[in-house]
Amino acid sequence: MAGHSKWANIQHRKGRQDAARSKLFSKLSKEITVAAKMGDPDPDKNPRLRLAVKEAKGQSMPKDNIERAIKKAIGGEGDAYEEIRYEGYGPNGVAVIVEAMTDNRNRTASTVRSTFSKNGGNLGETGSVGFMFERKGEVVYPASAGDADTIMMAAIEAGAEDVESSEDGHYIWCADTDLNDVSTALEAELGESDATRLVWKPTTTTELDLDGMQKLMRLIEALEDDDDIQRVTANFEASDEVMEQLGAE
Repeated sequence: MAGHSKWANIQHRKGRQDAARSKLFSKLSKEITVAAKMGDPDPDKNPRLRLAVKEAKGQSMPKDNIERAIKKAIGGEGDAYEEIRYEGYGPNGVAVIVEAMTDNRNRTASTVRSTFSKNGGNLGETGSVGFMFERKGEVVYPASAGDADTIMMAAIEAGAEDVESSEDGHYIWCADTDLNDVSTALEAELGESDATRLVWKPTTTTELDLDGMQKLMRLIEALEDDDDIQRVTANFEASDEVMEQLGAE
């Protein structure tokens, strides 16, 4: 399985603590509010908002939280956030993309730069690692949604580009501009997904051993601990043995 998907699975296992869930819900609320402010507050008329709501539901965010975030946008509440992408290298030369949503560009840039430095990495210029990723739409279904052939056929019919299936679930990718249509078609065929989102999918990866993965995880977790950071993606690859050892920690 690709590095991005493996990291998502690690986060899923590690993210069950109440504190982690609270922080995740806060970031999801921010995305919902911003999406509603930028377009129509009706998810059916605003593709970005619809995807944000689907992602929140996939993370078991309470319905009240979702509605409250939309109401904040309708009422003109909340800060004016700026979306910024940072790029850099983590331990062992792993490429890292950091997506932020901030009301203070200088504060966030300083924090991100410091976090990279303290965790064996270095922040680069915009575009310094972006060429090693593709912007894609990703739809995730549990393994129980069907066997690999069933999911593959549904994905092809929906207009998806690629599918990876394993015991952890099914990861379906499509062009970023097609995510709304593809996810809607998949939902009609397979039911509600576990996640529907835009991602940076690595086109090339760096193999890491257990020590390398532990160092990378420290960097990513430190970045994601900041309230300004929405998502972190890295182009690592690791063996199943290494992933099992990490999961047991």
